[in-house]
Amino acid sequence: MVKGSARVWARETVEFGRVTGFSDGLFSIAMTLLIVEVAVPHMVHTGDTRELLDRLEDLIPEFVGFFLSFALIGRYWVAHHQMFSVLRGIDYGLISRNLVYLAFIAFMPFPTALLGDYFDNPLAVIAYAVTGAIVSALEVVLLRYAWKTGLLRVKVTPQVMRWGSIMSLAPVAAFLVSIPAAFVSTPLAVAIWLLAVPFGIFMNRRAPAGADVLE
Repeated sequence: MVKGSARVWARETVEFGRVTGFSDGLFSIAMTLLIVEVAVPHMVHTGDTRELLDRLEDLIPEFVGFFLSFALIGRYWVAHHQMFSVLRGIDYGLISRNLVYLAFIAFMPFPTALLGDYFDNPLAVIAYAVTGAIVSALEVVLLRYAWKTGLLRVKVTPQVMRWGSIMSLAPVAAFLVSIPAAFVSTPLAVAIWLLAVPFGIFMNRRAPAGADVLE
């Protein structure tokens, strides 16, 4: 078992509540900033319906980026909420790792804006894929640290932990595979990200006994 910090704050303490409150607040701010990056189009003739329609069509990549990132960050928030719901407490080790995780959540609006403005540029797709891969990988880091240091208040078997790690690492694989694909076709690269969804459904149907403690 990994040795954690000597000081552990139980879930009933103010310190535990501050960490969860701070985390939830950062998630909500990051999700709100996504739409801030989508600017209302400026028109020369404000009453021209055709012109407005053309400007809105130009914003389609930004709309795609917004809804994609909103769903992705929402999924990260759900996973984060589920993990904290099974913690008996937190220590400095988990707090520090959680801050690194939240730093990349806060960073998500930037690659989202980059993707919306330069959807046809492979580097924009790669920036988004790398960020998403890092966040998904950090989910595993958080959960495994809590498990190995005894911070979980539920019994999690190695089989369940392996299953949970695979579930979190599936998006990492999809993001990494999409990087070379981006140089062939950026829409293809984005489509590869979506493959994590049916894989997650497939893995959920094959969850080992006791996996419900992580839900």
